[in-house]
Amino acid sequence: MRIDPAFRTAACISHGGNLGEAVRRYRIQRGQWIDLSTGINPYGFPIPTIDPAMWLRLPDDDDGLEALAARHYRANHALAVAGTQAAIRLLPALLPKGPVGIGLLTYGEYARAFTQAGFPVEYFVTQSLTAYGYRAPFTLSAHAPLPGHLKHLIVVNPNNPTADLFDTDALLDWRRQLLVRGGTLIVDEAFIDATPQYSIAPASAAGHLIVLRSVGKFFGLAGARVGFVLSDRACIDAMRRLRGPWPLSGPARALARAALLDSAWQRCARDQLEAASARLSALLSANGLAAHRTPLFAWAFNARAAEVHDRLARNAVWVRCFEIVPSLRFGLPADETAWTKLASALSKSVI
Repeated sequence: MRIDPAFRTAACISHGGNLGEAVRRYRIQRGQWIDLSTGINPYGFPIPTIDPAMWLRLPDDDDGLEALAARHYRANHALAVAGTQAAIRLLPALLPKGPVGIGLLTYGEYARAFTQAGFPVEYFVTQSLTAYGYRAPFTLSAHAPLPGHLKHLIVVNPNNPTADLFDTDALLDWRRQLLVRGGTLIVDEAFIDATPQYSIAPASAAGHLIVLRSVGKFFGLAGARVGFVLSDRACIDAMRRLRGPWPLSGPARALARAALLDSAWQRCARDQLEAASARLSALLSANGLAAHRTPLFAWAFNARAAEVHDRLARNAVWVRCFEIVPSLRFGLPADETAWTKLASALSKSVI
């Protein structure tokens, strides 16, 4: 099955967290919904007290946050950005023009950013999609040759939403293939914090490799809009010039610092997320949805996904529905009330 590439570059891309749309469409009051449309940790980092003086001062970009992030991610260099989305919009300006490989079903802003910048986009599928009969110009497989004409490759690892996860050996092999062409491997690790052993961040200074990290997903701090770019010094310096000053507010910087320093909370969060993810996967399976999962979300293919999505919504459960490959992504319920409501809605909704 082949997909019209124009589908991937629509001017308006839908994202999770759009509960206002659900309220308007289904006329159910906001307080009655459980919103599972994102992959954000619902048991987020506890918000510390913020010094009120921070609201009076310009943010201090030289407060050591980037050095702290580099240590936390085991990288040589880090650049703070207002969420990884801000970095995505800058990437095309850093790279030489050439064909860029992007997943057929992945975070949609990559295709838009590179298409608008004049890069030819070539879509790939992975095993999770070929298993359902989907095809694309190439299949991305570990340790397999990339198409000879490909200049750059973007891998979301683990992939949002399909949960595909590649090991560092595969990623480094693709980087080596692109290096000889003067190309770059971009690895989006927005959802990897719960499984840091798979991160390629320690190799990020090798050159021709850019790694994006998010504080929003694992720490449950999406509203703070904090992310980091990890790469070699020349790339970081170039992106810093493009980014400009004061990418983060002072309170956001303080919050990110507290979260990155709290290793005890991080260990507990990983255990909690893994247990919740396994529970979610089992619940979906019991209701006829075979799920692929990460610790932060689960994804299930269903040929009638749009109908299931509608039925769930009529029961005030809001999840993410994908059209290009009919499927659903479920975030983690926040409490037992939400678990009970999801179980009830699934029993009435899965076709």
